[in-house]
Amino acid sequence: MPNETAQLPAVQTAMPPAPMAFTARDEFELALRQAKVYASSTLVPKDYQDNIPNCMIAFNMARRVNADVLMVMQNLYVVHGKPGWSGQFLIATFNQCGRFTAMRFEWLGKQSEKDWGCRAYATEKTTNEKITGAWVTWKMVEAEGWNKPKKDQISKWMTMPEQMFHYRSAAFLVRAYAPEIAMGLPTVEEIGDVIDVTPTAEPSASPLETLKDRVREALPPDTVETKQDATAARYTKDEPPTPFTFAQVADKIAKAKTGDALAEAEDLIGTVTDAAHQLELRKLVQQRRELLQ
Repeated sequence: MPNETAQLPAVQTAMPPAPMAFTARDEFELALRQAKVYASSTLVPKDYQDNIPNCMIAFNMARRVNADVLMVMQNLYVVHGKPGWSGQFLIATFNQCGRFTAMRFEWLGKQSEKDWGCRAYATEKTTNEKITGAWVTWKMVEAEGWNKPKKDQISKWMTMPEQMFHYRSAAFLVRAYAPEIAMGLPTVEEIGDVIDVTPTAEPSASPLETLKDRVREALPPDTVETKQDATAARYTKDEPPTPFTFAQVADKIAKAKTGDALAEAEDLIGTVTDAAHQLELRKLVQQRRELLQ
């Protein structure tokens, strides 16, 4: 009896070509009827309820990434008017595309140091080559301002940094080696990091204050009090200190590099008027103190 070698099914190593969006009229009408059903459901996210156009877009996206429509709806978010994938969906799509092994992560440095970071890696199945994304370090996080509060909300980098490292490094790997998976859309974590509606510009000095500063500069130092002394003198007259906003205090806490700087930022919490914001800021101080230890 001749030896026969069992033929194993080949491993899928490439994503099938992305289907075009509703190339036939029948396909479009079928998708439209299905979209109406999804739009009438209360189980889909609010962005799709009673919104047939959004449901049609979700059907199109699902066809292109070969994913379930409901899964796309649950992982495609609109943040400040910009659509973006959830980080976990991007990782899952990468793992299921068939071209690479499952995504893994490696770490660098210690949690309390600037070089603490993470990068994603995998192996390309056709070449058995290890592919790696760019390193995402805490120094990069601070330089890019990702850890700063956005719209009076504490950044997720301060409350769950390890998870944010995973999502950011995964996005870097996908954009470098499989950009067609994300289809040009950022992750919601990336959108949240770069959108900041809190004004950062300092208010300009009034003409009167500018004139006072010029007079002080013209007089000898021992004949006029400094601007800091004048501010301190105003506070000694039982006048309340200038209130700080949640975003201002949170920014000072995030930028504190020493225990003394953190203590100074903590003293400002009492000037924030909202009690709930004060509680959030004290939690942020405790987390920052743990990072500095």
